[in-house]
Amino acid sequence: MGDVRVLVGTRKGAFILTSDERRRSWDVSEPHFPGWEVYHITASPVDPQRLYAAPSTGWFGQVIQRSDDGGKSWQPVGNDFTYAGVPGTHQWYDGTPHPWEFARVWHLEPSLTERDTVYAGVEDAALFRSIDGGQSWQELRGLREHGSGPHWQPGAGGMCLHTIILDPQNAQRMFVAISAAGVFRTEDGGTSWQPVNQGLLSDGIPSPAAEVGHCVHNLAMHPSRPQTLFMQKHWDVMRSDDGGDQWTEVSGNLPSDFGFPIGVHAHEPDTVYVIPITSDSHHYPPDGKLRVYRSRTGGSSWEPLTNGLPQQHCYVNVFRDAMAIDTLPECGVYFGTTGGQVYASADSGDHWDAIVRDLPAVLSVEVQTLT
Repeated sequence: MGDVRVLVGTRKGAFILTSDERRRSWDVSEPHFPGWEVYHITASPVDPQRLYAAPSTGWFGQVIQRSDDGGKSWQPVGNDFTYAGVPGTHQWYDGTPHPWEFARVWHLEPSLTERDTVYAGVEDAALFRSIDGGQSWQELRGLREHGSGPHWQPGAGGMCLHTIILDPQNAQRMFVAISAAGVFRTEDGGTSWQPVNQGLLSDGIPSPAAEVGHCVHNLAMHPSRPQTLFMQKHWDVMRSDDGGDQWTEVSGNLPSDFGFPIGVHAHEPDTVYVIPITSDSHHYPPDGKLRVYRSRTGGSSWEPLTNGLPQQHCYVNVFRDAMAIDTLPECGVYFGTTGGQVYASADSGDHWDAIVRDLPAVLSVEVQTLT
């Protein structure tokens, strides 16, 4: 079994929530990096005490912090993260016909097998890798230098690389999602990349065969079935069973197919979770009712999960990285809101409790099962 640690990034710092395997009562840490915007905080699956965080401010810019004791202490790493080698500043990429600004780190993805390897998705869209625990970073330039790069456009939140999916059965294979370009796949560890967006339809793109231009919000994969991917898109919930070569809509009976996060049950590859919001202009739950929707059929039908969630006058949003799922036998599901609540279900979504309230707006939620 084991204890559970929930890592929460917010507009004004990061928080660590801990419980035992029953997940009935929770301890909440004091804020880490208070006053800093923490887009993402996450943990290594190889070493549960190794944490990474990406705090930033408008004054100091972006930094990377690492902990080797489960968040008790932190040290800044990655002083060469920006191209010019100046930490904590906004710099310009060079070497391309279109200069792109380094604004922030959106997502950190530690390796599934190597303790000191971690990937970072940034805005403007690019992918970096560190093989020394975040001390130094190198860009995987093949992605940004793909021939479609000049046609990438920013979504409402910026032109960000926000999702990184590592294939647990093939260390050379990974997927990334860029808003608003789409999904890209590498089969050689990041040297070369292929857009995998066939079957996606988006307003403003006249051709259904368009290589890029799709505003993908999030991707999810079950480790036992890496050929199957689920996607929450800017309108539409999608599924691919061939590693992204072709996508099919599975929005089914959802009240809205607009949203940001998507997740897969730890033990049931066909059990998928989304959190719909009303529309791309109304970022709150349909009818003011906060509902997680679950499909046990890979997306062909969906059921609302409401027990313990506010069902009137609720106008919060849930961001793309703000839902996570643990690996305990009775699978736990967690998500955070812009209202500062973190909700948890210890029974796969049947019942929910607010395990903490009144945090700053939640930007990301990750969970560890500690054995």
